Amino acid sequence: MKATVDRIEGSIAVLITREDEPVRLNLPVTLLPPGTREGDIVTLAIERDEDATRVAKERVAGLIGKLGARK
Repeated sequence: MKATVDRIEGSIAVLITREDEPVRLNLPVTLLPPGTREGDIVTLAIERDEDATRVAKERVAGLIGKLGARK
């Protein structure tokens, strides 16, 4: 997904997606590539991390198991 850096307000960058129905996103400037300025177009990608999700679910299940064993 492409977005335009609309403005930078202190430590927050305001991005507007370049979709048919634009969405405004507020992101920490630290997440932008170095040197990004107002008016630049950036590519955004959000990916599901299946391995990390599985590990987190296993960890939570283990904690719940330990709590249940206390009774």
